[in-house]
Amino acid sequence: MRADRRLVAMLQELRVLQTGVQIVFAFLLGVAFTPRFAQLTDAQQDVYVTTLLLSVVAAAVLATPVALHRGLYRHPGKERIVAVSIRVAQVGLLLLASALTGAVLLVLDVVLGTALAVPITCGIALIFAVLWFGLPWAVRRSARRDGA
Repeated sequence: MRADRRLVAMLQELRVLQTGVQIVFAFLLGVAFTPRFAQLTDAQQDVYVTTLLLSVVAAAVLATPVALHRGLYRHPGKERIVAVSIRVAQVGLLLLASALTGAVLLVLDVVLGTALAVPITCGIALIFAVLWFGLPWAVRRSARRDGA
């Protein structure tokens, strides 16, 4: 039963993330149809295409645990399904962080210029790395050390 609760909790978390992915993806789709899009430099268009692709792959990867759950409903080995889903969700988080960072880079590059956009975006990437990956790692490590 514990695996069922873990899976339900994770699927609920992924629903929240999917909304963010959908918003970024919709924003990126809309950008291509604005008059200003034609004025983007080649580098900005490369960032745009990369970010668009990252967002759609993030959506697919973050939806994978749901598909896995549906496809293996009532299948024995729920613990394995949860373990695989957790790993897939972690990859999805990395893709989402990359897509969000790319979107920030694109907007800041257009608004502020490359000289300011790059360091600010690096700071945003660092924030994602620390909060989404470093913090959970540190908490796990601390819990192991404390015997929890």
